[in-house]
Amino acid sequence: MTILSGKTALVTGSTSGIGLGIAHCLAAAGANLVLNGFGDAQQALEAVRQHGHEARHHPADMSKPEEIAALMAFAESEFGAVDILVNNAGIQHVAPVEEFPPERWDSILAINLSSAFHTTRLALPGMRRRDWGRIVNIASVHGLVASAQKSAYVAAKHGLLGLTKVVALETAQTPITCNAICPGWVLTPLVQQQIDARVQAGGDPAAARHDLLAEKQPSLEFVTPEQLGALVLFLCSDAASQVRGAAWNMDGGWAAQ
Repeated sequence: MTILSGKTALVTGSTSGIGLGIAHCLAAAGANLVLNGFGDAQQALEAVRQHGHEARHHPADMSKPEEIAALMAFAESEFGAVDILVNNAGIQHVAPVEEFPPERWDSILAINLSSAFHTTRLALPGMRRRDWGRIVNIASVHGLVASAQKSAYVAAKHGLLGLTKVVALETAQTPITCNAICPGWVLTPLVQQQIDARVQAGGDPAAARHDLLAEKQPSLEFVTPEQLGALVLFLCSDAASQVRGAAWNMDGGWAAQ
């Protein structure tokens, strides 16, 4: 499948996990990729390049607007355009509101929400000039519902859905779309750490996985990065040209409860 031949996709937070899975799908569909993140950049680049298209990496800290600007300038200088923007970078911290460190609140809002504003504002002028673009914000089921002790994360993801809707309205009469995806539990390294903690507390690995899922996700199955990548690819297709401002949950039934 090469429906994205000639297009350039920029995926933030894409050296591992969900972001790398999305990058794989976009590269397999023919896109050139700009990766970003603090993980093993060389390994990620090699993995994406196996699809036969170009890929570059930029190590921008997504909490810093000046580094985000450098990332966007780098993408344009390398490929001439950012046709597809996937805002995926995110961090998490868990604590009750009254114990939540203010500096952690600030960093979560900066990376999970403000970075998407900065990449979007910088990508839109070029998309308007080329009369085509796709912006996909990787939010979370926590953009739709809340969980205790995740005040900053929930606030940021709810805000990201609001930003998605505004951008969708501002581009509604153009061939540029903006949508959000709201994953439930995905078996990323961060989630695996939660499973490992349950095992260390005396649990069986299979039971620890089951119990984690059973608390929130009725399907009792993890969402995979590949499934999320396939949904991003659909949102980039002509078939999704009238999907605008959506908050598409892929959460095993979490938000349906």
